[in-house]
Amino acid sequence: MNNTIKAAGVALISVMLGLGAGSFLSSSAQSEKVFELRIYTATPGNLDNLHARFRDHTTRIFGKHDMKVVGYWSPTSEEERDDTLVYMLEHASQEAAAASWQAFIADPEWEEVAAASNANGQILGGIENKYMVATDYSPMQ
Repeated sequence: MNNTIKAAGVALISVMLGLGAGSFLSSSAQSEKVFELRIYTATPGNLDNLHARFRDHTTRIFGKHDMKVVGYWSPTSEEERDDTLVYMLEHASQEAAAASWQAFIADPEWEEVAAASNANGQILGGIENKYMVATDYSPMQ
């Protein structure tokens, strides 16, 4: 009986330590640098308009809100090359990313740019995004 109580106590302590470590890792992951992969699908015939908006306005406005552009890419696959823009941003943390996006969306200049670029109809049909952290062996730290 005494061994059973000891084993249960050890198991309980192990679970508590594991949960505590998981909480620590989750909270520390929230405060480390994150990369945000974004994939935009333009509405039919509007990929050039989407590129122009990024080239002429969006990239500069991102900079005002501490959003660092890592790069922009165009897919080479036949099914995506005519309507898809892929890009990556670097943020100090996921919390910083949320604050930057909130400030970006509320920026009066962005509101004007978005309204002007969508004057003849929406140019953006869909957005996918994913937040990522670099692995310990990634050259991009």
